[in-house]
Amino acid sequence: MTLHKIFSKCGLNFLIVKCIPINVRFKTDLAQTENYKHIVDLAYASYQSTDTIFGKVKLRDVPSPLLILHGFLGSKSNFNTLCKRYHDRVKPKRLVYAVDLRNHGDSAHSKDNSYDDLVMDILKFLKTVGLEKTCVLGHDIGGRIGMLLALKNPELVEKLIISETSPITTSRSFKIFPDVLRILNNLVFPPNLPLPQARAHVVNCLSRIVKSKELMSLVLMNLIQKSDGGYSWRFNNKALLDFFDELSSFPEIHNLEYKGPVLFLGGGKSDYIQKTDFPKILKFFPNAQLKYIEGAGHWLHAEKPNEFLKITIDFLNRPSAG
Repeated sequence: MTLHKIFSKCGLNFLIVKCIPINVRFKTDLAQTENYKHIVDLAYASYQSTDTIFGKVKLRDVPSPLLILHGFLGSKSNFNTLCKRYHDRVKPKRLVYAVDLRNHGDSAHSKDNSYDDLVMDILKFLKTVGLEKTCVLGHDIGGRIGMLLALKNPELVEKLIISETSPITTSRSFKIFPDVLRILNNLVFPPNLPLPQARAHVVNCLSRIVKSKELMSLVLMNLIQKSDGGYSWRFNNKALLDFFDELSSFPEIHNLEYKGPVLFLGGGKSDYIQKTDFPKILKFFPNAQLKYIEGAGHWLHAEKPNEFLKITIDFLNRPSAG
């Protein structure tokens, strides 16, 4: 008797979470990406039910999956709880994928980190897991990657959710990151320092410029204790610094638009998406809408998770025109 039959007999249907590390390599027909030299295989987590794992429901019979792209210095783990809730509450049920962008999380480090590189990584990921179309939710730079993916490859994107970023302007708050990265790059940890004290050392060194507890927590999640007792960072400090100027502005786009449904979602206490941007946003995304979550800042999915989930799930559950 198969595991699926055993589960079904007991009236059980499980959510399977698969985390794929970077040392797993795939063989796939890359089409557009096969001649691109700088592609990184992305680490990812997938959230799917036993119905699809054991073949009771074929992947071709389920709606387009939801792909989640984290922000600067983030990782797929930032959305772990939300991914499970998306899988449970989106109707009809969708597979959910969360990736680590290159130079972040468990994905490989590369000296290159342009938006072109980041989009090509996503194109390869879609080919790797066999997705012909997907809904995309991107936060911060993940949102800009999602916008570029939709503008350049509209046939691949069913719906687009852009959290806390704009193709028109860049928040002054984003420009703190180079100072943060430089401090971390020059940070020296005393030998044999336990992890709690190492984290306290980071907080002490950053507290002069980092006032956001969410940003401080994000940085601390990236601190890794090595086998020799020393410390390193999950993110590639040098590459992110080298490409920061490019990442801090949306690439110039001419004569491209994405006509599918788009939700721009900002925090009421944040300046990452300004209301004055919206008329220009509509030139790229004519079917976009703009909403704010009052009382939320830049990390609105962590600060106001229930409100964030309700708005985004309502958007995903709404039938697409045509």
